[in-house]
Amino acid sequence: MAYIGGENKPPSAAAGSGCPFCRAPSLDDDDALVVARGELCFVVLNLYPYNPGHLMVCPYRHVAGYVDLTPEETVEVATLTQSALRVLSRVSNPSGFNLGVNQGEAGGAGIAAHLHQHVVPRWTGDANFLPVVGRTKALPELLADTRAKLAAAWAAAGEPGTASGGGPSSPSGSPTGPAAGS
Repeated sequence: MAYIGGENKPPSAAAGSGCPFCRAPSLDDDDALVVARGELCFVVLNLYPYNPGHLMVCPYRHVAGYVDLTPEETVEVATLTQSALRVLSRVSNPSGFNLGVNQGEAGGAGIAAHLHQHVVPRWTGDANFLPVVGRTKALPELLADTRAKLAAAWAAAGEPGTASGGGPSSPSGSPTGPAAGS
């Protein structure tokens, strides 16, 4: 019930240990639900997903706004988003996708202090009352199982940002720190 109520959902956090997106790269991929790691950004499952396979592409660096990304970070967000679309298409065969960045609390960001792009697979007729009334959704698969399936498909396809599948492997000089989702 705590999950349904979102009781452990993190607040908008400052950089450091309070920010789930800063903390995730320092954890084991399985524990942090990290699917892939790039040089400047990583891909993680949303802990509070709208649909199975709901991914987020996050820079390692703690920045709130899209315009605060470096040109290199912007390219890697786009590259990893394209990879996420290809992998999700192969693994889950969705009918479509929602892509988006919610900037600021007024823009709908649950964790406004650390930019993250949502990649949400969609299927015809996938909406029901629970996301509207309970602000949550029942999923037919455990997050750990979804992460393992997507990480294996990512590596098998040779997509950019392939993770080792083990523990932390963020690039040197990148702030590390877990992703809970928003």
